Amino acid sequence: MKTAREVRVRDITVGGARLTVAAGPCVLDTFDEALMIAREMKKYCAEFGFNYIFKASFDKANRTSITSFRGPGIETGLEWLSEIGRLADVPVVTDIHEPGQAEIAARHVDLLQIPAFLCRQTDLLAAASKTGKPLNVKKAQFMAPEDMGAVVGKCRESGCEDVILCERGTAFGYHELSVDFRSLPVMRALGCPVMFDATHSVQKPGGKGTCSGGDRSFVLPLIRAAAALGIDALFMEVHPNPDAAKCDGPNSIPLSKVREVLRQTYEIDKIVREKIDFAALDWSEE
Repeated sequence: MKTAREVRVRDITVGGARLTVAAGPCVLDTFDEALMIAREMKKYCAEFGFNYIFKASFDKANRTSITSFRGPGIETGLEWLSEIGRLADVPVVTDIHEPGQAEIAARHVDLLQIPAFLCRQTDLLAAASKTGKPLNVKKAQFMAPEDMGAVVGKCRESGCEDVILCERGTAFGYHELSVDFRSLPVMRALGCPVMFDATHSVQKPGGKGTCSGGDRSFVLPLIRAAAALGIDALFMEVHPNPDAAKCDGPNSIPLSKVREVLRQTYEIDKIVREKIDFAALDWSEE
C-alpha cells in the first residue's frame, strides 16, 4: 500500500515502523476494571513490540434501546479516562458525538474518535479538528472508501492534518456487515494511516432486537487478513467477561484470549513489514 502520513498520538507514532493496537472495553463500566484492562493490554502489546492506546467510551449515545447502559457520562467518564492514561502511562482515545464535546474531551484524552454513523457531520468534524488533537475517523457502514476523501478534506480545511481512517465493515443486508479489504489501500492512498476495527466488523447492528449482536468467532480470521494486507493500527474491544459486558459483549474478545490474538497478529505483521515490498505491487499508475 502507498505510504501514508504518520500521526503522532502522545508519545507513539501511528503509521510508523510498529503496529499500533487500540483496545479496551466498549464503554466504561467501572474505573478499576478499565484500569486493569489498560494495564494488561499494555503488557501484552509490549511483549510483541506493539504501540498501545487505551480505548473506551464515556457515553454510548448510539445504543439500540433508550434503556441501554450508556456509561458514566462526560464529566465522570473523562476524569476516569484521564486518570487511566496517567496511571497506566498510555495514550487514550474516546469517541465524541456532538461538536460541544470536542474541546472538553480534548483536555482529557490524546486522540479523538469520530463514530462511523457521524463521519459526515461537518460541524462535528470541524470542532474536533480545531482542538489540535489527532483524529481517528471511522468509515460509515454506508459509505464507499473513496468517499472518505471528502471527510479528510473537511478535517484538513478545519485545521487537522493528523487523521487516521478506520475500517469497521459495510452494511450487507439487515443486521449484517461485510469487510471489503480493498477499502484499506483505498483509504491509505488518501494520505492517512489506516486502522482496522476487528470487533465492530463482526457486530450485528440491532441484531438482538433491543441491542446489537455479533459473532466473535470471526474476529481472529479478519485480523489475520487485515494484518496480511499491511495495516497501521488494529482496533478491538476486549473485556474480562464479554458475556457479562454491558455493551458489545457478543463481539468483544475475552481478555484471556488477547495474548494469542496478538501473537498471531505479530507473526503475520512481522512478515509483511520485513518481506513484502508493497511499492512493487502498486499498479495504480499502469
